[in-house]
Amino acid sequence: ITSYQGGHNEFFKYMYDLLKEKGAGQIKIFGGGGGTILPTEIEELHDYGIARIYSPDDGRRMGLQGMINNVLEQCDFPVGQHLNGELKAFKEQDSHAIARMISAIENFPEDNREWLEQLKKDIAQKTVPILGITGTGGAGKSSLVDELIRRFLADFEDKRIAVVSVDPSKRKTGGALLGDRIRMNTANHPRVFMRSLATRQSNLALSKHVQGALNILKAAGFDMIILETSGIGQSDTEIIDHSDVSLYVMTPEYGAATQLEKIDMLDFADVIALNKFDKRGALDALRDVRKQYQRNHDLWDTGLDQMPVFGTIASQFNDPGMNSLYRKLMDIIVERTEAPLQSTFEVSDEMSEKVFIIPPHRTRYLSEISENNRSYDRWVDAQCDIARQLYNLQQTIIHLQKQSGLQEVDQLIGVLEQQYADLELDLDGQCKRILESWEEKKAAYAADEFVYKVRNKEIRVPTFTKSLSHSRIPRVSLPRFKDWGEILRWSLQENVP
Repeated sequence: ITSYQGGHNEFFKYMYDLLKEKGAGQIKIFGGGGGTILPTEIEELHDYGIARIYSPDDGRRMGLQGMINNVLEQCDFPVGQHLNGELKAFKEQDSHAIARMISAIENFPEDNREWLEQLKKDIAQKTVPILGITGTGGAGKSSLVDELIRRFLADFEDKRIAVVSVDPSKRKTGGALLGDRIRMNTANHPRVFMRSLATRQSNLALSKHVQGALNILKAAGFDMIILETSGIGQSDTEIIDHSDVSLYVMTPEYGAATQLEKIDMLDFADVIALNKFDKRGALDALRDVRKQYQRNHDLWDTGLDQMPVFGTIASQFNDPGMNSLYRKLMDIIVERTEAPLQSTFEVSDEMSEKVFIIPPHRTRYLSEISENNRSYDRWVDAQCDIARQLYNLQQTIIHLQKQSGLQEVDQLIGVLEQQYADLELDLDGQCKRILESWEEKKAAYAADEFVYKVRNKEIRVPTFTKSLSHSRIPRVSLPRFKDWGEILRWSLQENVP
């Protein structure tokens, strides 16, 4: 926490007390505030229980990366070693107790083997359906899970659902992002429990402690569990060993149709979601995946439209494809597990279609506007150049006419007048009218009142105001240009109100 506005003593202590009241005293608080927090105040906060307040001296001595490393070192410790009352509290649907029990079997499996085995026996006759969701990295699994949960909560007003999301551990650092919850808008709902797990081993889609976590969630009384794997390759099918119903999530961008032959989950998945269905070529991909599913499952007598393959756009609210996918999954779960989860969710036959704020054929509308503006500016430049030349020719003719009488001068005037006439043909009619009415416009704004008509009714507006010293100040002041090019440019690009 960064605190630069004062009041830090009360704020940090208040937060520390709140965490203890909520039973989360294990959470460590780190902070900093530059020179705002005095050394004596830092010492007082440390004595109160704040893990570390970093001072400017710490920044100079350790550097930014050094302070980051220090925070991580102090936070890097296993939790769940000594359970205290969690084995009773978790049956009362205490989410903190459930989370600590999962951490215990993950970090200290040997110390917790006894109660975990007893738990496994207690739930032997208990039926809690598990929906396994797997797919390639970036296919939108977490967004799709969030949409499924939203529909589940709307469909059942008294049912509780748990989610176990597994993220891959990096081989080089051993760390895992655990970023699935970023997409979970429903994770804070009181009837939803979510837990992220790291695989803790490379090249695998699930953690070896997944089954223990599922057993804890079953015993905790959840009505349904969703198990989401990390992104998988073409040959991974690990999810089917832990789930009653499996869903494979992919996108239309899988390459050539022959690549579908290599995906093992198309042989084992109960339902397939072709997510990001707004991508180009999605309809062709849907047909190809349905044909592949038909071949893999020998469903030659069943039409392609009956294949459990759905085009979805999980990022779109109330997507028809997501609605159909949810209803199909719930029907299969009830059929296979006989769980009391008969869905009444209404679906339509329409296919997923992206609802665009800006239609695809108008995506360049800003470019068209800017191009139109640039084209207008080029036209203004050209017309102003013509007007400027006409003005120069006129002034030259007027000057030469003062010396008329000489044959050479009269001939030159005739040549210039012909050039003027030829050039005037290139001047746009609108521009010509602007120049012809310029003096009239100046006179109109120089009068005491500006008069205009609206539906044949005459409107009079004062054109001047008076200052405290009784000076007349014009409301609209026209430029004092004489050059036709400048007059035209101002009129075309600025003009009066």
